[in-house]
Amino acid sequence: MGLPFDPIAEARRQWLERWEAAEPMAAATSIMRAQQIILARVDGLLRPFELTFARYEALVLLSFTRAGALPLGKMGVRLMVHPTSVTNTINRLESQGFVRRVPHPTDRRTTLAEITPEGRRVMEKATDVLVDARFGLVSLSEKEATELTRLIRGLRVAAGDFDERS
Repeated sequence: MGLPFDPIAEARRQWLERWEAAEPMAAATSIMRAQQIILARVDGLLRPFELTFARYEALVLLSFTRAGALPLGKMGVRLMVHPTSVTNTINRLESQGFVRRVPHPTDRRTTLAEITPEGRRVMEKATDVLVDARFGLVSLSEKEATELTRLIRGLRVAAGDFDERS
């Protein structure tokens, strides 16, 4: 059950009495709260598969590759997470039988994470569930989801999250 009032609107009202930039504060706080809500919804949908969103993302990334495998370092870059997070994610997926570590065919210093047939099966079933639930965004139309992505992309570009020209 939700609160009987919008705490972000109340914070905005209070903010206006003390400082400037009430709108950016309310927008940033809204984004952070929305992230919490969406992550909770998505993790709830993934729980029956014994996955978190981080582990699901890793499986999807591996499934996108031709060979179903990537070096752990490259996974960290593409998932935009710290190398330790990738190691922990792969450790857990490996213990579940969803990935295996294999030596790189040409670089003995590099280890690849490779999705297993079971990992691919679970990832595909989890994807079906997430797609049916519109990734927790059932309240947004296609047009609204596209506009939201566009707006957030602008924030990411301005923050240097990726090179827009590439």
